[in-house]
Amino acid sequence: MKRISKKRKEVLSKVDLAKTYPLSEACDLVKVISTTKFDASVDIAVRLGVDPRKANQMVRGTVALPHGTGKDMRVLVLCTPDKEDEAKAAGADFVGLDDYIAKIKDGWTAVDVIITMPSVMGKVGALGRILGPRGLMPNPKTGTVTPDVGKAVQEVKAGKIDFKVDKYGIVHSAVGKVSFDGSKLKENANELIQTLLRLKPSAAKGTYIKSIAISSTMSAGIQIDTKSVTA
Repeated sequence: MKRISKKRKEVLSKVDLAKTYPLSEACDLVKVISTTKFDASVDIAVRLGVDPRKANQMVRGTVALPHGTGKDMRVLVLCTPDKEDEAKAAGADFVGLDDYIAKIKDGWTAVDVIITMPSVMGKVGALGRILGPRGLMPNPKTGTVTPDVGKAVQEVKAGKIDFKVDKYGIVHSAVGKVSFDGSKLKENANELIQTLLRLKPSAAKGTYIKSIAISSTMSAGIQIDTKSVTA
């Protein structure tokens, strides 16, 4: 018989992993069962009733989390010289064009978000094979290809994130840190869920939100009662 670790026993004494909880309760519980010694991230996974292989059922978008993710987002702005001061003033960590394109071609990708301008996409597009698999390729649909680079940087720094359903029909996203109050985690998670509901493809039939789970880094997942957020 497989032994249950001490930490696992402790978790099972505090939460029923087979039960579904209201969103507010789940957000409080995920803080309780986190056992890491660092400020762990809190993530949410929403399984959707869509077929991502079909273009008319792709779910992708952006959401501004009310309380941010708790992570200091490293932003690179690839822009023309006349926009560099604007990007720096908005809080961009790295600003430039040809020099950073060369660095990326050499393998540098130590950023969380890349923002660029429509006028330089001809140069940035050549980085698709490197940036695409890492989820860093700028895209007009997520607001990362825009002439207003300063505003885009401010939004990312304030908590704007982008999401995309994976091939299994699941949207994964960070919604905060364990150090956040449960109410803040709830508001962030609910904002993402409500955004997903608004983006429901007309071609999606049957149950749209199939399941929702919330977890922290290295913790067990807590199932959320979908009726508590879709009513």
